This record gives sequence, structure tokens and C-alpha cells, in this order.
Amino acid sequence: MMKKFLISLSFLFLFLFHSSAKTLAQSSPAQAPSVAQSPSQNTAQTPAQSPAQSVVQAPSQAPAEIPLVQAPPRKAKPAATNVTKILEKAGNFGVFIRILKNTQVINQIENQLNTSNSLTILAPTNGAFSGLKAGTLNSLTTEQKVQLVQYHILPSFISLSNFQTLSNPVRTQASNTDEYPLNIITQGNWVNISTGLVNTSISGTVYADNQLAIYKVDRVLLPLGIFAPKPKPKAPAPAPTLAKPAKDSSASSLSSSSSSSSTVDSPPVALDASSAHGLILTSNGMVSSTGLAVILAVFSVGLV
Repeated sequence: MMKKFLISLSFLFLFLFHSSAKTLAQSSPAQAPSVAQSPSQNTAQTPAQSPAQSVVQAPSQAPAEIPLVQAPPRKAKPAATNVTKILEKAGNFGVFIRILKNTQVINQIENQLNTSNSLTILAPTNGAFSGLKAGTLNSLTTEQKVQLVQYHILPSFISLSNFQTLSNPVRTQASNTDEYPLNIITQGNWVNISTGLVNTSISGTVYADNQLAIYKVDRVLLPLGIFAPKPKPKAPAPAPTLAKPAKDSSASSLSSSSSSSSTVDSPPVALDASSAHGLILTSNGMVSSTGLAVILAVFSVGLV
């Protein structure tokens, strides 16, 4: 009986050992990687994640700095127009350049051009300045020199064909059109300029673009406000003369009345020397008119 029990127990151990060996054999190492799948396979097999889960996940790559749509390149800012260099390159404008610098009008011109303002400059040549009388520029004050230069600048761009559209008197950058009038007459491309003292014309184009025009003139434009002839001073009035003193009519009438009364009504009168002297002489020793009348009366009585 005991022997049968041991035999049965041994068969039970063999059965259990065989079952456990079979289970281990089924779980082979080749199937182990199926548990840890690649990210791509995991994404394909796992269900779609919710939006909240996708936001929480960090991006796999930083955004590119280069935009998808390229912006158009910006145009480079054009360089400021240098009037001095233009005149120097053209030549024969040395005196005008020196006056522009000395009066600092060149700074005003460049500032206006940099702020998109347009200008037209009538530039006199060196020969134009040599045609002035000696000492003309030196006789001007600083303010007059500034006005003279600004009188050669028009506050807008004017092409040769557009001078005919201007109305006289043309406005310049000088003070006003009353003291600084500028009249322009055109015929085709011929442009005549008159200041009231000077007549000249544009003899050539030095520079022209859509903002600045520089034209050459062969005479300096002399405005009336500075170079108009001054009126001659009036002659001084003659000094007043002193009037002659009038005769003493009362004294003459008194003498005539005394003479007539003495000849008609008065009796002969005898005068001593002391009384006659008192009647004839005044305090300064001169004979008075009254004393003379008495003497005449005495002589007339004596004659009678």
C-alpha cells in the first residue's frame, strides 16, 4: 500500500515538472521585444491621444528661425544730396560756394533736401561775380549777404519746361516779393530773368533730379531791396534872418506934436544950459529923440 502511494507521488512530481518546463518553453526570448515596441509602432497600435495629452508633451524640435515666407528686401536710404560737391565738380562756382559757406545758407539747403523739400538754385559763375563793382560784396552786411544768396534760391523744383507756368513776381527764399521781386519770361527753353536792376538768362543746367535743380547764370541777381539807388538827401533849409527893428512911431509923433504946439501956441522959452543938457543927453550919452525935438522947437521959436 505504501509502495503504491510513493509511486503515485512520483508520477505527480513528474507531471508538475513537465508542465512547468512546457510553460517556460512557450515564453521564448524572441517574443520579448514585443513588449518594448518602437515609438512608431507604439503610436500606430495605441489609440489616439486626447488634445490635453498632446499639449503636455514637449516638442521634439525647436522652431526654425528662418520664416517660411521671406520678406522683400528693404531699399537702402539714398544718400543726401551734397550741393557743394556738385558745384565743385561742375567747376567755375568757387565764389558762390564760398558765400554759401560763409553765410551758412548751405546748411539750410542741405537740411531742406534731407526733409524731402525740393529746391531750384540759380548759381552765378565766377565771371558773374567778377562783373560786379569792386568792393560790392564787402560793403554788404551779414544779413544782406544772406538775403542775396537766398534771392538765388526758389523754394521748389522747377524744370526748364515748367518755368513758363510761374507767375510774376516769382517767390524766392529772400524776405518778400515787394523788396525782392524776380520776374521770369520764357520762350521755349529760353528763360530770361529780371530783377529790376539786372537782366540775364539761364545759360546751362548744372544738375537736375526730381528734388533739386541747379542752373547756371552769367550775372549776379541784384535785388532792389539791397542795391536800389538811394534818393539824394534834400538841401538844408536856409537859416532864418533877423527882422530890422521898426522905427519909434510914438517918438516921431511926439516930436511933431511938440514942434507944432511950440510954433503956434507956446511963448518964447529960455533954457539954461543945465536944463537943455538934461533934455538932450540920455544916461549913456546919446541924444534922445525927445531932446532933439526940444532943440528943434527952441530954434524954431528963436527964428520966429
